[in-house]
Amino acid sequence: MSRIAKEPITIPAGVEVNITGTSMSAKGKLGQLTMEVHPTVSITSADNILTFSVAKVDKKEEKSAWAQAGTARANTANLIQGVTEGWEKKLTLIGVGYRAKAMGKVLDLTLGFSHPIKYSLPEGITVETPSQTEIVIKGMDKQKVGQVAAEVRAYRPPEPYKGKGVRYTNEQVFRKEAKKK
Repeated sequence: MSRIAKEPITIPAGVEVNITGTSMSAKGKLGQLTMEVHPTVSITSADNILTFSVAKVDKKEEKSAWAQAGTARANTANLIQGVTEGWEKKLTLIGVGYRAKAMGKVLDLTLGFSHPIKYSLPEGITVETPSQTEIVIKGMDKQKVGQVAAEVRAYRPPEPYKGKGVRYTNEQVFRKEAKKK
């Protein structure tokens, strides 16, 4: 049985959660997000507390149903944090001449290629560049924020010899020793 699923979620003030069938939506100060819940998961709401459990299933499917309940609980907690505080990922550019500039819904990257890279942002994602070598990606949806950060990082992932490239701010890059003669 999932330990995560057994932990209840307290709904903060200012957040409205609606559960209809297998669909769940959360509305907060930043906006509204919806998600689908697996049919084997039942969510109950009482006194601003959400509890997750397994619907009636046979013994053979009970383990996977509890796993789905744990997943639904984690995704619901991410949804609630997204509509109240939002999510952010920070990237750092390391390398001579590597620069980033946010221009509305486009992120302009100079990463050592013969051409600049223009990355157009999906809906619901905003980007800030506090300096030329820092990128802050913000949004309500945790999955979208992580996906955008991964796509930007994929243009020039950190290489192991000099450490140049785009990396997450807290990322540790394993450095290799250069080839000896």
